[in-house]
Amino acid sequence: MRGLMQDWPLLCSKVIDHAAHEHPLREVVSRSVEGPMHRTNYREVRDRALKIAQMLERDGFQPGDRIATMAWNTWRHLECWYGITGMGGIYHTLNPRLFPEQLAWIMNDAEDKLIFVDITFMPLIEALAPKVPSLKTVVVLTDAEHMPQTKLDNVVAYEEWLKGADGDFSWREFDETTAAGMCYTSGTTGNPKGVVYSHRSNVLHSMIAQAPDAMNLSSSSRMLPIVPFFHANGWGIALTTPMTGAALVMPGPAMDGASVYKILTEERVTCTAAVPTVWLMLLQYLEEHGGELPDLERVIIGGSACPRRVTEAFQNRYGAQVVHAWGMTEMSPLGTLCAIKPEYADLTGEDLLAVEDKQGFPPFGVEMKVTDDANVTLPRDGKTFGRLKVRGPAVASSYYKNQGAELFDDEGWFDTGDVAHIDPHGYMQITDRAKDVIKSGGEWISSIEIENIAVGHPDVSEAAVIGLQHPKWDERPLLICVKRDGRNPTKDDLLGFLEGKIAKWWMPDDVVFVEEIPHTAAGKIRKTALREEFGDYVLPTA
Repeated sequence: MRGLMQDWPLLCSKVIDHAAHEHPLREVVSRSVEGPMHRTNYREVRDRALKIAQMLERDGFQPGDRIATMAWNTWRHLECWYGITGMGGIYHTLNPRLFPEQLAWIMNDAEDKLIFVDITFMPLIEALAPKVPSLKTVVVLTDAEHMPQTKLDNVVAYEEWLKGADGDFSWREFDETTAAGMCYTSGTTGNPKGVVYSHRSNVLHSMIAQAPDAMNLSSSSRMLPIVPFFHANGWGIALTTPMTGAALVMPGPAMDGASVYKILTEERVTCTAAVPTVWLMLLQYLEEHGGELPDLERVIIGGSACPRRVTEAFQNRYGAQVVHAWGMTEMSPLGTLCAIKPEYADLTGEDLLAVEDKQGFPPFGVEMKVTDDANVTLPRDGKTFGRLKVRGPAVASSYYKNQGAELFDDEGWFDTGDVAHIDPHGYMQITDRAKDVIKSGGEWISSIEIENIAVGHPDVSEAAVIGLQHPKWDERPLLICVKRDGRNPTKDDLLGFLEGKIAKWWMPDDVVFVEEIPHTAAGKIRKTALREEFGDYVLPTA
């Protein structure tokens, strides 16, 4: 017997319809790429998205076509997502921080037919376009006044292009499992792999993300996504915010400490989301120039492990709750968030911070377990490390063109490539990437945990730990640090700082200082490059 409920497909267009009908005048504020602040609302975003869909159809683009975007977080980028999906197209976010060769490979693999691009990235697109035969049209996200000169054919200014539509268009209807978006992994091993989101997965993910123990958004919130839309599906914020009717504040290309502080305070932001490096820049700016964050209630931190000193600064100095989060491009991306359950509600001080160091527990819609190499599920004791595996309605079931099929099993579990443990209350903590874990004397050492403690040293701006070969112990840790400006810590300073905070046998065998630590396009430490750089380095204990 089937339920007698209406067949109401979960489509992205339903989200912007809801926002435009129920929260029509809620602000969408952006720092434009051209410079000035721009203000619009959800009703106007929807109206212009309809024009985009109308123009795409008029220009001959079809449902299922991949329409790329290479853009900062602005109102125009938001309009594009809804316009593309509303006509049945697939938005394909391109990360401009990737190498040009990777971008060309990705665009050809996806067979992008049109790209919406900010003026910032036009030189890059001019170099890439001849290498992508499928690319027919370039729409530059600006007006005629700011349109750059270009030698490319079939290039048009966005505002001029939109004048060809009157908005008399109806969103196209299709099955909710139809593809809505694409995002490629950063390709740290082999070629990047495409993750394809459906309308259903996007809508369900955004319903999951708005919950109180997740992003905790409502129509009273003012959300600032500093995480770019081109990073891991924009953490779903382009859908979660209009779904709840929260005001949306976007930083455009300015994400330095001074600019972030200015937009947080002037736009009275209550909730914001970014990777730790952004918050380290903001906190350093506040240390040097002073200032308060009177409206900020919640800071969502993901992308890599959150250093404890960031949590302490926001919560103790600025009165903002830190929500440590974890996820992956393959998960749309939210996997866990570290809200505090009643079981931990009485904790204070170091005991509470120890819980907040964890990535948190999964919301409904994400199942999680850790297994050994034989796929045997390991106990939830908060100590036993294993391979972290996940499944759920917003978790990928395969990659585009069936790349990486070995990561998905017959029961639907996806092997994240992370090593983690889960405690009895369901809190998960990443201890390493499987390829980065240090194996010393038959035991595992967590490079991430050492890094998080080391970066808490007041003279260190960034830290990384890698394993180097050792004749007796197989591998031993090397701590690599970047000094803060004007500071001059020593090896003994760092080792003394770590003492008592980690097990003695976890202590790095050496400490080196470098000018810069290499990063991936997603802002994560590129340990493959560090292992190559220090491949011939001999530890003093060896």
